[in-house]
Amino acid sequence: MRVLMASDVYFPRINGVSTSIDTFRRTLGNFGVELRLVVPSYQGEADTPDILRVAGRPVPRDPEDRLLHWRAMRQTCLQAASDCDLVHVQTPFVAHYAGLRAARKRGLPVIATYHTLFEEYLQHYAPLLPAGWLKRQARGFSRRQCNALDAVVVPSSAMQQRLLDYGVTTPIHVLPTGIPLGNFADGHGNQFRQKHGIAPARPMALFVGRVAHEKNIGFLLDALPPALETCPELLLVIAGEGPARADLQQQVVQRGLQQSVQFIGYMDRVQELPSCYAAADVFAFASTTETQGLVLLEAMAAGTPAVALAAMGTIDILSPGRGAIAPPAYARAYGQALADLLQDRPRLFRLSQEAAAYAAEWSDSAMACRLSRLYHELAL
Repeated sequence: MRVLMASDVYFPRINGVSTSIDTFRRTLGNFGVELRLVVPSYQGEADTPDILRVAGRPVPRDPEDRLLHWRAMRQTCLQAASDCDLVHVQTPFVAHYAGLRAARKRGLPVIATYHTLFEEYLQHYAPLLPAGWLKRQARGFSRRQCNALDAVVVPSSAMQQRLLDYGVTTPIHVLPTGIPLGNFADGHGNQFRQKHGIAPARPMALFVGRVAHEKNIGFLLDALPPALETCPELLLVIAGEGPARADLQQQVVQRGLQQSVQFIGYMDRVQELPSCYAAADVFAFASTTETQGLVLLEAMAAGTPAVALAAMGTIDILSPGRGAIAPPAYARAYGQALADLLQDRPRLFRLSQEAAAYAAEWSDSAMACRLSRLYHELAL
């Protein structure tokens, strides 16, 4: 079967949606599904037989992203869907409406993956508007979009419940993005530390992700001083780029934490990120708006246990308590838990072993098999 997948974001733009799309693109073929992507062009990337690029302009205040030209996206989706069996939309912006329109014009079933909890994000980008009003608008927007579809895919049970609370009546399927385990199993942690001037024995906590305020990185900075009381050599490494980086770097200076925090920017997913994960003793994560938390599983696949807040999508990963701990959502409690784990080497080793075994249960192949079955059911 052939599926048109439309999105307002894709590589080389790095985020969870891009990663999810690419993971399924690389594995669905093993289950008889051929994907055709319609995605943005960032720097004039050429089309390929299975990836069609659409021009757009940088999003104001967030130039990493693209606002796609509506007419070009609509025409490309309509043409690309001509010999497809189903349309799968990955983002709720121009791609959603272009994909939905193409599906209805061609008489095809259309589904969407709901990746983002917008009611928690909007307040960071429109701080002058009333938070309650913004949340109501986001909920109504999501409800209308979801109810126009034939099915909705969500990466966690918490997201499924949130959409039900919104009043979504379209069938909702919980189907996480899987992890390409082999990509994260052979990192060279010692080489990474040497390259970035980190002593081999220095306790290292790592954050990987978009450096944006909704990732709650400020909470990690709040938790660092309490952690340093017990583990004074602790280094927090922040890997990624994003609009909050300059503000966070300024906070580090204001708090006198320059010797305990290191920003290393974007990591190439194939060449650098596996070694980045392998170099860390623990993966530190505090986002409360994730719909899944793929980076937790990536770190765990590398044998790096996670210290993370259990909220929204991360609950499904953290609730079994395997290869991870979930401290209370208070900075001092989190910092103390982080330091205690780093000081307890036998426990750290045990959690590392658990993390790798647990991540194997979330393989990309297993999740692609489930998605292919859903495609075939809907296309009958």
